[in-house]
Amino acid sequence: MLDISVGLMVFVAVVFFVLLFLLNGWLYRPLLRFMQEREESIRRDLENAQSSESGAQELLEKAEKVLSDAKHQASEMKQKALDEVKAQIAEQIEAKRAELAKKEEEFLQQLAQEEKNIKSALISQMPLFKEALKAKFNKL
Repeated sequence: MLDISVGLMVFVAVVFFVLLFLLNGWLYRPLLRFMQEREESIRRDLENAQSSESGAQELLEKAEKVLSDAKHQASEMKQKALDEVKAQIAEQIEAKRAELAKKEEEFLQQLAQEEKNIKSALISQMPLFKEALKAKFNKL
């Protein structure tokens, strides 16, 4: 029936274990070492990517802070410039008002002087007007 040869079985077992030993040394260990190195490399790359991402996030936050500070500073400078311009314009308006008030006073003085001059001229010519009126009434 079945003819089992113990010597052949031992030989096959020895060849099998030698083959396992050789494959383990030449194929499986280098393959496992390569896979572990690749896994380690991927892990380091992920850590580097995460640290780069956090570094980029920090840089982005710093850039946003600098931009915010610059906007705030520009707003303050703009407001300061507007306040200065408003103050200068208010001073100019006050100067013009004072100048106009002075001119108005001078004009009123001139007007009062001319009124006096006209009154004195009319008073001095009053007798002539009286005689002219008497002459007109007499003609009537």
